[in-house]
Amino acid sequence: MARIYGYVRVSTKYQNEDRQMIAMQEMQIPREHIFMDKQSGKDFDRPEYQELLRRLEPEDLLYVKSIDRLGRNYEEILEQWRILTKEKGSDVVVIDMPLLDTRRGKDLLGTFIADIVLQLLSFVAENERSNIRQRQAEGIAAARLRGVRFGRPQKEAPEDFAQIVCAWEEKRLSFEEAVEYSGLSESTFYRRLREFRHK
Repeated sequence: MARIYGYVRVSTKYQNEDRQMIAMQEMQIPREHIFMDKQSGKDFDRPEYQELLRRLEPEDLLYVKSIDRLGRNYEEILEQWRILTKEKGSDVVVIDMPLLDTRRGKDLLGTFIADIVLQLLSFVAENERSNIRQRQAEGIAAARLRGVRFGRPQKEAPEDFAQIVCAWEEKRLSFEEAVEYSGLSESTFYRRLREFRHK
């Protein structure tokens, strides 16, 4: 008997998958048949997607909310579509694009139309990925021009750093003890020590 599956993907663990999960519930997909990855769509090396592929059998039905949830790499989307529909013999439905429903129009014209739509949407998905990268790079460059610093804030030396250094230099403290008392990492301790001596 054919089974129904759903695939959900968000790019990071901080993004919200609720919209996709609601769509899967509306399709009445059992929760245990919904596979979700929280990682980039640049390739298909994703644990839940790979598990889904292992489980899919001929006549099974797979729902995805939109083609970019499947992936964002043009050639790989087309290759995975071929694997799903030809090698696995499963049907695929893209909820946001009714033309991409392999249950319908299995004749030559239907397949031709679906292939054209798939190629167009796959191209759009990859193009959007490129645009996202470009917007990120431009945003970072603009922020740097405004003086925004990225990364963790630098840890300052404690108020009694001079006394700690003095005790270490006089061998009343070992290096490890000096680092521990300062509350800094070794590399930061050396950095603050250089600044201290320069002053």
